[in-house]
Amino acid sequence: MKYDIIVIGSGPGGYISAIRASQLGKKVAIIEKYSTLGGTCLNVGCIPSKALLDSSHHFYDAVHHFEEHGISVEKPSFDFSKMIDRKAKVVETTTGGITYLMDKNNIDVYEGLGSFEDATRIKISKNDGSSEVIEGANIIIATGSKPATLPFINIDKDRIITSTEALKLKKVPKHLLVIGGGVIGLELGSVYARLGAEVTVIEYMDKIVPGMDTDISKELQKVFKKQGVKFATSHKVSSVERNGDTITVKATDKKDREIEFSGDYCLVSVGRKAYTEGLGLEKVGVEVNERGQVNINNHLQTNIKNIYAIGDVVKGAMLAHKAEEEGVVVAEYIAGEKPHINYNLIPGIVYTWPEAAAVGKTEQELKEAKIEYKSGKFSMRALGRSRASGDLDGFVKVLADKKTDEILGVHMVGARVADLIMEAAVAMEYRASAEDLARICHGHPTYSEAVKEAAKAAWDGKALNA
Repeated sequence: MKYDIIVIGSGPGGYISAIRASQLGKKVAIIEKYSTLGGTCLNVGCIPSKALLDSSHHFYDAVHHFEEHGISVEKPSFDFSKMIDRKAKVVETTTGGITYLMDKNNIDVYEGLGSFEDATRIKISKNDGSSEVIEGANIIIATGSKPATLPFINIDKDRIITSTEALKLKKVPKHLLVIGGGVIGLELGSVYARLGAEVTVIEYMDKIVPGMDTDISKELQKVFKKQGVKFATSHKVSSVERNGDTITVKATDKKDREIEFSGDYCLVSVGRKAYTEGLGLEKVGVEVNERGQVNINNHLQTNIKNIYAIGDVVKGAMLAHKAEEEGVVVAEYIAGEKPHINYNLIPGIVYTWPEAAAVGKTEQELKEAKIEYKSGKFSMRALGRSRASGDLDGFVKVLADKKTDEILGVHMVGARVADLIMEAAVAMEYRASAEDLARICHGHPTYSEAVKEAAKAAWDGKALNA
């Protein structure tokens, strides 16, 4: 079979790229080594983790917040197996939707491991031992990433686990040790903390979510501490050992003292790494960098002209929505269009409760770049909507250019800020000023009023409700 485009990998980047290419009149095939489409995000990432976050959030609210709303229930309990079953059904429905979209868009789906025979021919090795070769004028590598680990840690997938196993445990841990205070560690740690587990987060850097603005890190850590989560920042893990059902983690703190942590499960969430195993990149000479990521130019093109790469397998933030945008860009570029992607405006989100979200530059980045800026900050606690719902934690911070007032970055912690951040992204795409945002009429009472107030604070230093 000959195709205009062959996509290897059916995650958000791959399947969206395939759909967009088909919309533009291309004959497209997609190859997926697993039996379900959707990649890490839909199967063992974004979707199942949000399903468990929502289920555990409902339980936590019932235990801790129903009474203040005048709702009386007998002591709430949960059936963890039902939570896992619900998560599985959400995944099944979502991945089934991708299969429907492939049919709808006349995209041929091949199940098996795709690898390069040469620059245009891809061998598909199937689970039954058979194989076939298909040909494509253009190839898009969208094979994503897998959990990273540390060289001295033995991931046994039973008690010493990655995010994949954390999504399908048979029971709630008594004490979950989380190595890594990034997004994945905080989200999954939050799930089990809400369900009664003791959770200790061990982080190498001096703050959690180290890639985000420092104010977000401080606020999240303060809120999680109130929820019972313990933190050990500036701790370098040196060993992880299992003895029966007990996991011991040893780490050195910033004073070079050895600290020992003990629990019954250990989640290793130290990031993810590009997945290129079995692709046969060496056969065609596709170049990778020292981190194993595929090298690309501004058009997401590898050093081999007709081979492209997108998503977690290339440089940049490992986010599903970033992969989707890159997938669209590549499909349109191959079709002769002139697409663009603004990497500065790809939002970062933490789906804990409260949520955290950011777009644009952090205050630390502006300082390092010696860009003169002004900052406006508004507390969620001052909003009528927040008081009505009881979601008082958090803030919105707007950073704007000191001379031009152009918005350079927006950072949020609070209820529903995962959705709210897109107001900032749209404003920044059109290079709005803080004054522009402050002068837009926002509905009352809404969480979005915090954006207006923070923008006004950045513009003239005078928030109305603070």
